[in-house]
Amino acid sequence: QVQLVESGGGLVQAGGSLRLSCAASGGIFRIYAMGWYRQAPGKQRDLVATIFNDGSANYADSVKGRFTISRDNAKNTVYLQMNSLKFEDTAVYYCNAQTHGLGVNNYWGQGTQVTVSS
Repeated sequence: QVQLVESGGGLVQAGGSLRLSCAASGGIFRIYAMGWYRQAPGKQRDLVATIFNDGSANYADSVKGRFTISRDNAKNTVYLQMNSLKFEDTAVYYCNAQTHGLGVNNYWGQGTQVTVSS
């Protein structure tokens, strides 16, 4: 099992920056990929960025060029650097970890609120 704890959310003005952190514990050696998703009120949870064990990353088109996902293996932590924030980025951001063992499992953090004022 994997436990995920997010931090770093808050209230910022449009054009500002935030860095989200996600610390993983438990069955961390089983993790194939980690990512960030977000969910705005009344909308579904959508992918923001994913980083794989080989270091490759995928981004949603809406955040390309503004957000950067990275990881620190020594700290078992994944980060999401968010620059040039827009009002449309306002959402609850969730950390996700995917493990590949006996089947595929997904684990989620509790979420951290990001609010961007216009």
